[in-house]
Amino acid sequence: MQTYQIGFYESGQRLDKFLHKFMPEAQNSFLYKMLRKKNIVLNGKKAEGKEMLEEGDIVSFFFSEETFLQFTKRTAEQTLLSEYKDAYHALKGIEIVYEDNYILILNKPAGILTQKADSRDFSLNEWMLGYLLETGKISENILNTFKPSVSNRLDRNTSGLVLCGISLSGSQMLSRLMRERSMGKYYMAIVKGHVEKAGEITGFLEKDEKNNRVRIGRGKDAVVAKTIYRPLTAGKDFTLLEIRLVTGKTHQIRAHMAGIHHPILGDAKYGDREWNEKYRKKCHVKHQLLHACRVEFPGLEEPFSTISGKTITAGLPPVFGEVLTYGNVEFQGLKGLHTGGTD
Repeated sequence: MQTYQIGFYESGQRLDKFLHKFMPEAQNSFLYKMLRKKNIVLNGKKAEGKEMLEEGDIVSFFFSEETFLQFTKRTAEQTLLSEYKDAYHALKGIEIVYEDNYILILNKPAGILTQKADSRDFSLNEWMLGYLLETGKISENILNTFKPSVSNRLDRNTSGLVLCGISLSGSQMLSRLMRERSMGKYYMAIVKGHVEKAGEITGFLEKDEKNNRVRIGRGKDAVVAKTIYRPLTAGKDFTLLEIRLVTGKTHQIRAHMAGIHHPILGDAKYGDREWNEKYRKKCHVKHQLLHACRVEFPGLEEPFSTISGKTITAGLPPVFGEVLTYGNVEFQGLKGLHTGGTD
């Protein structure tokens, strides 16, 4: 007989879902047959598979050692463990701005992928897993049945806050808030020209998979996207905007701002090439100046009291300050955004 004790990070899922992850080589029919025959039991009792697991539950397997090992092969996952730790040591400049037992919020520098685009990539997601392993917050065994993951994506060259679910319940909470759009997500961007007043952009975006870009249109695969913005300050030929992302579509802010003739500074895909080149030379702008600066959480029930109603901020990268200084702009809000934190 083999036993497995359910840990904190794995709790909150159905027994059958857990078994599929724990025994990836076993067919569904085999698992349910073993449950019926009491070859797999929960806390010493017969189970159907729909039971919700709690921390401390014991799942017992009445298999031979050979059968158990056959169905719980871990070769692929073991190979990934070293990759996670390598990413943790290789990627620099990632800041932890909030952490509890359920979620982790990171400040991603521009130039780092949120998730892999290629098997050879290191991304923020691998860094996060490496951090959790290196600090002992999760064990290698937990990754067999639950894998923490980022919950929102930023483009490689967009900086700022990335939310990660490091427990099952934390992942489910973040997914729910994003699905319900009850969490405020704010960005700052420097855009071309003068934006005189606040506005709202609501329209349809179509994705061009071949060229990895979106355009405003109403094709059969178009999705509705909504962006709200307000000007904070302006220089000679630019405006610093605060932008609220109501929906979260690919390249949404970048395409929307370009669509109203205020492209984001440094945006090679949607921006103004000549204008970008000017600021590349003057202020070393090498990527779009778009930064996920603030997340506002709604009131939440237990066990999420520590994050309930909180506002999490991430400091603006220094290049924003260089552009504002070059434009002789004084912005008091910049000072308070150099360090991440909670309110």
